Amino acid sequence: MTVPSPPATTMSPNDLARGPATAKGQPFVAGLLATGLAAMAAWYVASGGLSGGLVHHDAPPPATALFTVDLNAADAMELAQLPGLGPATAARIVDHRRTHGPFTSSEGLLDVPGIGAVTLERLRPHLRPVVPSAEAP
Repeated sequence: MTVPSPPATTMSPNDLARGPATAKGQPFVAGLLATGLAAMAAWYVASGGLSGGLVHHDAPPPATALFTVDLNAADAMELAQLPGLGPATAARIVDHRRTHGPFTSSEGLLDVPGIGAVTLERLRPHLRPVVPSAEAP
């Protein structure tokens, strides 16, 4: 039994390593790659580029809508929406109000554990003026 010999070709060893079709498709692939890179660069520049115009998806910019709450009527869920307050601090405000009665001014928040002067100043734009309730005779 004889082993068949490989077919005779007119290609050089380098052509065989690349394959016959790659030399013809290289300009097309290079053009596609250049077009894609140019499109990505244009998008990056249009989105703000290095100036920081891109928005990180985990940290969106803070909302600019201003809302106010009544310290003596808001529940813990509503208070937890205030900047710098979480659910635990909001629950402490409600517990303090339940134990000591309604707040007579916004400075009464300083008596709530976990709220200091800095937090109070951050909350002031969101607090409605405290109106003292008329006491029953």
